[in-house]
Amino acid sequence: MIISCANEKGGTGKTSTTALLSWELATLGKKVLMVDCDPQANLTDLMLKTQARKNTNVTVDPSLFALLINKRSLKDGIINIKQNLDLLPAAADMNMFSRWLDKQPITESEKVGYLKDSLVSVTTSYDFIFLDVSPTMSLTNDNVFMACDWLIIMLQTQQRALLGAKSFLNYLQTNLIDEFNAKVDVVGILPVLTKGQSIIDNAILNNASNDFGAENLFNNYITAMERVKRYDMTGITEDSKSVWDKATHSAYTAVAKELLSRLGV
Repeated sequence: MIISCANEKGGTGKTSTTALLSWELATLGKKVLMVDCDPQANLTDLMLKTQARKNTNVTVDPSLFALLINKRSLKDGIINIKQNLDLLPAAADMNMFSRWLDKQPITESEKVGYLKDSLVSVTTSYDFIFLDVSPTMSLTNDNVFMACDWLIIMLQTQQRALLGAKSFLNYLQTNLIDEFNAKVDVVGILPVLTKGQSIIDNAILNNASNDFGAENLFNNYITAMERVKRYDMTGITEDSKSVWDKATHSAYTAVAKELLSRLGV
């Protein structure tokens, strides 16, 4: 099952949610692969810092881009992060993927489906594959969404994020589903509260409920947590003596369990 956390607006928590949902699903016993499709490689950076905490220094070689353009099996680039959790890393060269694809003598349909075809080599080895993306609309991101079975729409409780979610869903329908018959669907809208149920938070949630349907919003929310920001510097920690680690993992575990329930698995 291939999933991406998505929104047209940046800064909505896509990468953090991808990392921590993957982490909690792996802890729950699911076999998970994270694929970093973002040229900024923030997911890769986070996971390599996590690895470094175990005194394990790993280099990105080969990168996802190198594997794709050389038509190698994606298995060749996989890095193990912890039990049940693997990473397929990106590097800055992923910036060239769209340009490279555009030059290939293949049809438009083959161009947007290139990543999907490449993922065939790893799909049977995992319960979940999470694809991390940049917030821009591009041929690279079209490849990601064409490959997905499901999307989690990230809704930071800001007006621009709500507008970004609407714009993204319209883009998805008109440019990928209608034109290329993409099979992707939305499993739910995941709110990311900026202030913890402030007046603005609640107003945005109410608008989202009206726009998308209350049943399509996750019951479990993510709140802005300093510990998640800290992970960007230190890597993911899971200290049983830390109340902040416990609270953070507990929040994402609740979302992971709701995701499993929504998917019926």
